[in-house]
Amino acid sequence: MNLNQKVTFAETVFAQKVDGEMVLLDMESENYFGLDEVGTAIWQAMQEYGTLQEVFNALLEQYDVEEELLKRDLSDFVEKLVESGLVEVKEN
Repeated sequence: MNLNQKVTFAETVFAQKVDGEMVLLDMESENYFGLDEVGTAIWQAMQEYGTLQEVFNALLEQYDVEEELLKRDLSDFVEKLVESGLVEVKEN
């Protein structure tokens, strides 16, 4: 994963925070996705910041975690979102 990339959200995805966790609905596939607390934090950081590097930095400040573990978890999470058609990752 290139941390200089930017995440673009699919226009068909509706996101709503419910009881502290994010629920996503892909209107195209009609699939629901539930994000846990950490997934919700990543989703919100991706909405707030321009690049994955900025998301990574914000999460590193928010959580007591090793940099390599966070980078791997962030990469895995973004990859799953891309595979599900919820986001696209593009060069900044």
